[in-house]
Amino acid sequence: MAFLLEASTLEDNWALFFSAIQWIQFVMATLSVIGSSSLIAYAVFQNIQKSPEIRPLFYLSFSDLFLGICWLIEVLLYGTSAVNKDTVCYNLQAVGQIFYISSFFYTVNYIWYLYKELRMKHNQRGQSTSSLVRDYTCHLGQIAIILSSLIPLLLMIPVFCVGNANECFHNFSQSHRCILMHSPPSPMAEYLPSANTSVCSTLYFYGLSIFLASFLLSLLTIVVLLIQAQTLYKKFVKSTGFLGSEQWAVIRIVEQRVRFYPMAFFCCWGPAIILSIVKLTKPKDSKLHMALYVLQALTASSQGVLNCGVYGWTQYKFNQLKQEARRDADTQTPLLSSQKRFYSRGPDPLASNLAFATNTSTEM
Repeated sequence: MAFLLEASTLEDNWALFFSAIQWIQFVMATLSVIGSSSLIAYAVFQNIQKSPEIRPLFYLSFSDLFLGICWLIEVLLYGTSAVNKDTVCYNLQAVGQIFYISSFFYTVNYIWYLYKELRMKHNQRGQSTSSLVRDYTCHLGQIAIILSSLIPLLLMIPVFCVGNANECFHNFSQSHRCILMHSPPSPMAEYLPSANTSVCSTLYFYGLSIFLASFLLSLLTIVVLLIQAQTLYKKFVKSTGFLGSEQWAVIRIVEQRVRFYPMAFFCCWGPAIILSIVKLTKPKDSKLHMALYVLQALTASSQGVLNCGVYGWTQYKFNQLKQEARRDADTQTPLLSSQKRFYSRGPDPLASNLAFATNTSTEM
C-alpha cells in the first residue's frame, strides 16, 4: 500500500513538472514564431530576401517558424483528448526533426557565406572582386540551400513510412511524450498485435542518431569556419595596407557575425544534445533529466527569437551609426574626415559596428 502511494505521489509530481514544461515551451515557441516571422516580414518588406547574405538567414527563419508552429501544436495537444492524437503527435515529432536538422544546415550555410565574404575581402585588398567569383559563390549558396531542405526530408522518410506502417504511434501521446523530443517507443506497444516493437525501437535510435550526427557535423563545420575566419581577421589586423573606415567596418562586423551566430546555435541546441546523450546512457528519469528538460524547453525552441534579436540589434546599431556618420560628414572638414578614416583602422568599437550599414547598403 505504501509503495502504491509513493508511486502515485511520484507520478503526480512528474505531471506537475511536465505541466510547467508545457507552459515554458509554449512561451518560448510563441516568442520564436514572433521573432522568425518578424525577420521574414522585414526581409520581404525591404525586398532583400534574395540577396546572397540574407537568403540563408531568410530560409533559416522559415525553418525556425515552422518548427515553432510544430511545437505550439504539440503543446496545445498536450492534455487534450483529440481524435488520432497519437498519430498526430508521432508525425509532428518527425516533421519537427526535419525542421531542426534543416536549421542546423542553414546556420552552417549562413556562417559559410560570412566566411566567404571575409575571404573575398582579404583576397581583393582594394581590388574589385570579379563577377565570376561572386556568381560562383551565389550558385554554390543556392545549391547549399536546396540541399539543406532536401537532405533532412530524405533522412526522415523511413520514420514516416516505416513508422506509420508498423503503427509506432500507439500510445505516443501518453506519459508526456508529445511535448518531448525523441520519445522512445511506448512499453505498452509490445502488447499490441499490430505494432512491431523491434522496428519502432530501431526507428527511435535511427532518428536520435540522425539528430546527433547532423548536430556534430554542423558543429564541427562551424568550428572550422570560425577558426579560419579568426585567422583571416588577425591577418587584417596585422596588415600594413591602408583600409578605409567602411572597408574596416565591413571586416569587423563580418568577423563578429561569424562569432555571434555559432554562440546562438550552441546555446539553443547544446542542452538538447546533452539530454539526448544522457537519455542514451541513463534511460530512467532522474533529477538530471528534469534539469535538462527545463533547459531544453527554454533553449531548443528559442533559435527564432535569438536570430531575430541578433539581427535587430545590428540593425539598431546600423541606424544609430548611420546618423552619427551623417552628422560627422556635415560638421567635419575634409582634413578631419580623412584623419578619422585613417585612425579608424584601429580596433575602435564604434567603427566596428558600422559594417552592418555598409554590408546592408551594398547587398540589399
